[in-house]
Amino acid sequence: MTDTTTLREAALLSKAWPHEEARKVLKRLANATPAKGYALFETGYGPSGLPHIGTFNEVLRTTMVRKAFEEMSDIPTRLIAFSDDMDGLRKVPDNVPNQEMLREHLGKPLTAIPDPFGKYDSFAAHNNAMLREFLDRFGFHYSFHSATELYKSGAFDDALRNVLRNYQKIMDIMLPTLRAERAATYSPVLPVSPRSGVVLQVPLEVVDAESGIVRFEDEGAQVEHCILSGGAKLQWKVDWAMRWVALDVDYEMYGKDLTDSGVQSGKIAQVLGGRKPEGLIYEMFLDEKGEKISKSKGNGLSLEEWLTYGSEESLAFYAYREPKSAKQLHIGVIPRAVDEYEQFRGNYASQPLDKQLGNPVHHVHAARGEAVPEQPLPVSYGLLLNLVGVLGAEATELQVRGYLDKLLGNNPNIRSTSPAEAEFINNTEVFADDYLGKLILCALAYNRDFVAPTLKRRKPEAHEAGALAELDAQLGALSEDASAEDIQNIVYAIGKDPHYGFEQLRDWFKALYQTLLGADQGPRMGSFIALYGIENSRRLIAEALSA
Repeated sequence: MTDTTTLREAALLSKAWPHEEARKVLKRLANATPAKGYALFETGYGPSGLPHIGTFNEVLRTTMVRKAFEEMSDIPTRLIAFSDDMDGLRKVPDNVPNQEMLREHLGKPLTAIPDPFGKYDSFAAHNNAMLREFLDRFGFHYSFHSATELYKSGAFDDALRNVLRNYQKIMDIMLPTLRAERAATYSPVLPVSPRSGVVLQVPLEVVDAESGIVRFEDEGAQVEHCILSGGAKLQWKVDWAMRWVALDVDYEMYGKDLTDSGVQSGKIAQVLGGRKPEGLIYEMFLDEKGEKISKSKGNGLSLEEWLTYGSEESLAFYAYREPKSAKQLHIGVIPRAVDEYEQFRGNYASQPLDKQLGNPVHHVHAARGEAVPEQPLPVSYGLLLNLVGVLGAEATELQVRGYLDKLLGNNPNIRSTSPAEAEFINNTEVFADDYLGKLILCALAYNRDFVAPTLKRRKPEAHEAGALAELDAQLGALSEDASAEDIQNIVYAIGKDPHYGFEQLRDWFKALYQTLLGADQGPRMGSFIALYGIENSRRLIAEALSA
């Protein structure tokens, strides 16, 4: 167990990006607790569409920075997940029901629009609930803030008066960044129409900053209107700056596509008497086509999809890696992410402290407030996928457990399925406390949905058939409990034998994968054969030779 002092010394020197980000906050605060009593980390969410993994990842990464900060300082911390739910609905998302109903409410605050799913009081309430479920599932510690609640409660009233006092200065910052057509109607303040309830984008005149009174045209009539206590919201760049100042935010990261916006909001924050928070500008997640994932389009992956086919830990691991590099986010990245997470977890226990702090799994588990599990996974996810691949789309968890029990015996990482549990096979709650059990279910689902429909074993060529026949003969001479290493040595020797005509060893392995497993890539064959069983593997070879 590492003592606090040693951990702090190592954290202050660590080159892991969460520690580098945390040191920026520590420097900002001059290593002292600010007047508000804590360092404030913030994430933002626009609930105009369903939350996606990109939303989740922003909270995850910010939590990683927060935890890194706590490893190097005693200054208390808080994390706010802020929902900009008073924004007017600009367009109807592609991936929600009742789109005609939503079109009737275009322009109104998201909290004033009925829920198209019919479950909550408003569209924003539905999406906010999904976001919170998103975050709670992973175990984040955060405070949820609703823009509507803060605006309507008067919590932002002083900040709104400050915006009106500095109205022209804010205009001077924003107007040069806008096209002429947009500049003609731009206002930092978006009044909520007292007639239609729509969030208006109209030019306005400040009548009395202290009272919050402005004048604008609404449906052809001149209206004087109070913007306080929910009478208006701010344009989002101005809103962003106002929030930084009003809440005294110390850290907020955002995507590369908001780089220019961050610059403008930082200037506005200065005008309002504050300063831009520290933060990381991260690269975007892309879908399989290389396009930015979008809440309204619903492209990319949902959290539910990832967790159907991979673990929570693998998702967090994938989010941690290289945040300043664009990464594709689609079904195909999941198996590799699971196995890479396992490789890093397997290395963690034997590493010195400085290496542990640079190991992604340290930050994955720190974000959940837990230690890195000591026991590594006894088999790779890739190997599980290959096993269920040969078992077929109708394979069950009980079958997979049987193979693992046979291979690993009384390994403490394996808990056999009892007869009483057998009737619950494929129920995700059966092994809720068992990480390997969860991955078996994930492998079964991934194989059923993506692998089994595409598997096609090809007929071996003449020289490949000779090599397969030799492999079959040598496997037949082994006992059923032969080690994976002994089997692997046989596989290697056959592939290297010039008699079978493989120019390179990888050509032999590719032949094994394509003829036995129906795939272009596969596992370490010694491990696979040991897991699947020698007799079962010989049957696979016989099927290939008779094709």
